[in-house]
This record gives sequence, C-alpha cells and structure tokens, in this order.
Amino acid sequence: MNTPKVHIHMTVSNLEKSRAFYERFLGVGPVKVKPGYVKFLPAFGPLNLALSEAGPSEGRGRVDHMGIQVASQAIVVREMERVKAAGLPVREEFSVNCCHANQDKFWVQDPDGVEWEVYVLNHDIEDGATCATDVQHLPVATGLTVVKSSSCCSPG
Repeated sequence: MNTPKVHIHMTVSNLEKSRAFYERFLGVGPVKVKPGYVKFLPAFGPLNLALSEAGPSEGRGRVDHMGIQVASQAIVVREMERVKAAGLPVREEFSVNCCHANQDKFWVQDPDGVEWEVYVLNHDIEDGATCATDVQHLPVATGLTVVKSSSCCSPG
C-alpha cells in the first residue's frame, strides 16, 4: 500500500441494508465480512470503510471514528512523534487486535470530540478474535507502550 487510505468506521442500525447500499454505491462487495462487521476497499479512491452493527440502544447509524491507514509502523511512529511535538495529546496502541486485524496505531481527538487514528494493518485475524488486545506480541520499535483499550475499533 503506497497511498494512505482514509478510514471511516460507521456504526449502522441495519448492517444488511447498509451493506447492500454500500455495495451499490461503491460498486464493489466487501473485502471482509464477519458477524456484525463488514469492510470495503473501493478501487476508485483511498477509502477504507468499515461498518459495525449498532446495539439496540444505539439507534440510527453514526460515524464512530475516522482514521488514516499508512503503509508501515515506521510511518505510524514518525507521524505520532510529529503530532506529539505539535503539542497534541496522543493515545498509543501497538500490536492490538481490533476489527479482525492486528494493528499499530495512535489516536487523537479534535476539539469537538471526533476521534482520529493513524494506523498500520499488520495482518488480518481470521480465527474469530475481534477486539482483544494482544499483549503477547511486543512492539517492534523500542520505547513504545502497549495500551489496553476498553473497546476495539473505537477509542476509549
């Protein structure tokens, strides 16, 4: 992956209806389908769109968070250091299992509370694990910390 992809994770009220809509809108089927989750990577733009089904109390669909998918952990670390140097607080998560994949990432929050992640996809997880933090795999770069998040695929 040479070009970064913008990642949008939406919580939707009806996953099957939303999947059908995005298949028609984007012109492609999902690249990943799991219980309560689908992911699209359309060829026409740098987009990584993930949909998760909302719980009954969550109501209508909403954007859960935004992100930028990059090609390597080195880019994640470089951008994280740049953002820290700019004075923004970051939350680091390295070697976490999230959204059916292992990722290295950091999070920031805009003034209105919109969460953004900058991340690299290390590898897909096909064994059914969805969101558990994997602390058995230590970060590759020195000086990084593994942070357990209260919820996968969304900050917290």
